[in-house]
Amino acid sequence: MMKLAVLKSVLVAGAVVLAGGSLQAQKLVIKGSDTLGAKLVPTLAEEFKAMNPNVSFEIAAEGSTTGLSAIIDGTAGIGMSSREARATEVSAAAAKGVKMTAIIVSYDGLAVIVNEKSPLVGLTARQVEQIFTGDVTDWSAVGAAAGTISIYTRNTSSGTYTDFKDLAMKRRDYARSSQKMAGNEQIAAEVANNANGIGYVGLAYIGAPGIKVLAINGSTPTKAEVQAKKYPYARPNFYYTNGDASGIAGDFIAFTLSEKGQRIVEQVGFVPVQ
Repeated sequence: MMKLAVLKSVLVAGAVVLAGGSLQAQKLVIKGSDTLGAKLVPTLAEEFKAMNPNVSFEIAAEGSTTGLSAIIDGTAGIGMSSREARATEVSAAAAKGVKMTAIIVSYDGLAVIVNEKSPLVGLTARQVEQIFTGDVTDWSAVGAAAGTISIYTRNTSSGTYTDFKDLAMKRRDYARSSQKMAGNEQIAAEVANNANGIGYVGLAYIGAPGIKVLAINGSTPTKAEVQAKKYPYARPNFYYTNGDASGIAGDFIAFTLSEKGQRIVEQVGFVPVQ
């Protein structure tokens, strides 16, 4: 995690931007997590650009693994990730002289969703594990009307795909019948169109039409439950950089962590860090 001294240096570096200063023409490349990159980071970038019109952004939200790889390869200034870098990724970075540095920019809760017509209001953590691993294949086994369960997950480049395995499945493999989707919005759309569907999405996507969020062990992914770490599938989201952030990357991180940036984090649907 990012040390306090590093965080302070980032905030100081970004002070002129947050005060309304204007940077010279620069481009910031940000790659990685769909959870962050589909809504939150573009919204932050739009507001940042309004304050600094000479700055442009290239944002590619193709999964956390791609963001971490981009930092290792030097093809992005910021890598978005919904999971922590693996030891193998940190080692690969070090072999190239890259120091993987993580900054927590928001908190999230992975919401388990079903079709809005489902009679279910909640599941136990054990039932979630059984469904997503394929131990349970029919809804009748968990108290709903009979029907073959259709499982929707993220793809393997997604940090959310990995985090859900860690948090909800005891790191077991997904059911072979599960269908892999490119992003949160795609999972929500599939579940909304399938009365037997189940999937998971980040908090910013729980308002999608046609879906219902289930309580897990009686806990729902609200801001209070995530902050209190009562919701079982709560997690942090990260920006990754090569060493201490500086320049335009440092300025954008400072903006994200600022009071204004964290208000945007909350408005989009995530839980702020402050």
